[in-house]
Amino acid sequence: MRRVLLPPTISAEPPPAGAEIVAFGGASMGTSWSARAALPRGAWRAADLQAGLQLQLDQVVSEMSHWEPHSDLGRFNRAGACTWHTLPGGFFDVLQYALEVARDSGGACDPCAGALVNLWGFGPTGRHDQPGFVAPAPRAVAAVRAGMDGRAVALDIPRRRAFQPGGVQLDLSAVAKGYAVDRLARYLEEQGVRNYLVEAGGELRGAGFKPDGQPWWVALEEPLAGAGEIAVALHGLAVATSGDYRKYFMQDATRRPHTIDPRSGMPVAHALAAVTVVHERAMAADAWSTALTVLGPEHGLALAERKRLAARFLLREGAGLREILSSRFQKMLEEE
Repeated sequence: MRRVLLPPTISAEPPPAGAEIVAFGGASMGTSWSARAALPRGAWRAADLQAGLQLQLDQVVSEMSHWEPHSDLGRFNRAGACTWHTLPGGFFDVLQYALEVARDSGGACDPCAGALVNLWGFGPTGRHDQPGFVAPAPRAVAAVRAGMDGRAVALDIPRRRAFQPGGVQLDLSAVAKGYAVDRLARYLEEQGVRNYLVEAGGELRGAGFKPDGQPWWVALEEPLAGAGEIAVALHGLAVATSGDYRKYFMQDATRRPHTIDPRSGMPVAHALAAVTVVHERAMAADAWSTALTVLGPEHGLALAERKRLAARFLLREGAGLREILSSRFQKMLEEE
C-alpha cells in the first residue's frame, strides 16, 4: 500500500488558468539542478528565467564553494589567524544557521570540520577516488582533531562578520545545497511564479500546483528495494535525504561514508542507511538530515522529537531495512 505525506495546510489559490509546465535545468555545485514551473503561456520568457535561476546558483558557488579557491569561503579558509571578515549576505546566513545546528546537535553537524572532511578524501583534493589515496591512520585523525580544539568561528551579527581564529576550514556542503534550492524558490517567487518544483543534487522544494490541480508529488529516495514507497506532496515543503549509500569507499571491508562525525573525527559507522527530513525550508531539511544521520537512530530520533522535525530513519537489519518515523512525520502520513 502506497503512503503519502501531505502538508499541514493546503493553499486555496488555484493553479494559473491555461498554464503549462516549463522545464529548466543545468549544472552547478558538482551536480545537476532542475526546475519545473506552471506558467501561463507567453507570460514569461523562458530564457530569462533560465538565466536568472542559473545566476542564483553561480552566486552560491562564488560565495560558499570549498572547491573553488577564489570563493569567499576559500579566502576565509586561507585567512590569517585572529582576523575578522565581512561576509556576503548568503554566506553569512548559511554559516549562522550551520553554527546553530552544530550547537543544537551537540556538534554532530559542524561547518568548522572541513579539515576532517578533507582528511578522509571527501574534499576537493586528495580524494578517496584518486590514485594513491590512503585512508588516514588514527594518529592522523587525532592530530587534526587536536588542531581544531579551541578554535571557534565567532560571528558579529550586527556587522555580519566572522572571526577566523586561525586554521579553521569551513565546509558548508551539508547546508549550502539546501540553501541553493531555497534561493531558486525565492527567485521564482520574486518573479511572480507561485507554482513550481525546484531541485539541486536530490534536494527538493515545491509550492503551489501543477496545471491539472495536483501538487508536485515526489517519491522519497530508497537505498534498497522494498523499504516502502512514500510519496510527498511538495506543497510549501522541502525534502532532503542523507545516507551512506551514495558517496563512500571501502576500507578493509568497512564502508566509509562521506558523512563525518566531527566529535570522533571518523565516518559514521552505525547501521543507518538514510535519514530523510521534510521541512518548510530546504536548508533546514539538508542540515538536519545530516545531523540526524551522524547522531544515529536512537539519539537522532530523540533530537527530532525535541525539535519537532518530520524525520524518517531507515535502519539496516540483515538484508532489509527497518523504518523509524518521528511523531511529526507520522502525523503527516496517510495511506491510499
